[in-house]
Amino acid sequence: MKVTKYSHACLRVEREGAVIVIDPGTLSEPEAVDGADAILLTHEHFDHLDVRKLVDAVAKRPAITVFTHPEVTPKLGEFGGAVTEVVPGDEFSAAGFRVRTYGGLHAIIHPELPRVANVGFFIEGEGGAGGVYHPGDSFDVPTDAEVDTVFVPVSGPWLKIVEAVEFVRAIKPRRAYALHDGLLNDIGNEVVTRNMALLCGSDYARLTPGSTA
Repeated sequence: MKVTKYSHACLRVEREGAVIVIDPGTLSEPEAVDGADAILLTHEHFDHLDVRKLVDAVAKRPAITVFTHPEVTPKLGEFGGAVTEVVPGDEFSAAGFRVRTYGGLHAIIHPELPRVANVGFFIEGEGGAGGVYHPGDSFDVPTDAEVDTVFVPVSGPWLKIVEAVEFVRAIKPRRAYALHDGLLNDIGNEVVTRNMALLCGSDYARLTPGSTA
């Protein structure tokens, strides 16, 4: 299974010609969705969901499938009818991958701001072995999943570095990579990478956009 990190929060997962793309938002490169068989959306925020990208992807590949929470569907406008809705605790097949959903709500930004729905996606490895977890904008731990690789949010108005560290420690993956890093400049990324590598307890790195894990 090959995982390519695109800008900010977008991942492309490939195996034997099948392609899943998670959270192709407005900050990620358009080519992230090229040839995708399925698209998974954790939640409705612009940096995770770009309706124009979805429309373009389906125009090129009509058989593409989209999976997201029911609360996100109304945000998709004309595209909403082609969506398969999923909620935390679901297990389903997307482009031949086994996927499980976790969480339920976006992390708290401020008590006065409403929380939107958010589902994390765990993609099983081949033969059910350890897979890849994308939590969206949350630190919900998939306690019943064998996570080999976690993409951990490291920047945003809703988080502190201690939360990112403890999230990785709770999961105990073989390796962890930065997610939600598009809001940081080069200095900020250096500071976060240094601290995460020191503290999180797993092999940690930040992938530049287009790099593969």
